Amino acid sequence: MSSEYIFFDEALRDRFIGFVTNHGISSQVRPDQIEGFVVELPDGLSEDIQSAIEAENEVLMELQRDMVNAAEGDEARDVMGITVTLPDGQSCLVRLPAAYGRRLVEHFTFQEIHELVSVIAQNVANPVTGSLCSQT
Repeated sequence: MSSEYIFFDEALRDRFIGFVTNHGISSQVRPDQIEGFVVELPDGLSEDIQSAIEAENEVLMELQRDMVNAAEGDEARDVMGITVTLPDGQSCLVRLPAAYGRRLVEHFTFQEIHELVSVIAQNVANPVTGSLCSQT
């Protein structure tokens, strides 16, 4: 399982690539199907490195959010990408309308948003029938 990170801005993408390269991590970049760039990192990274990457990504996502919020007209973005871990361990990108993304980041960290969306994906893949009250 690899990790994927999406960036709409080339400078933020390049800053992220520089960060992981300085930590001795190779990356692959491809255009996103809709807009922006996807940076893929290999699996098997240590928890310390993964934590450092997540912290840097959170900083960059805040900068990206600020850029999106400041954009007007043709520069405005209509989506936010959230990396989700599916029940089989595969990562994928979920695109949310920017209005929902902005509301989420006002109240949750990017790690909390990732965990929330991953729990939803887990429940969609493995639905539980019956009422909520009867679940243990």
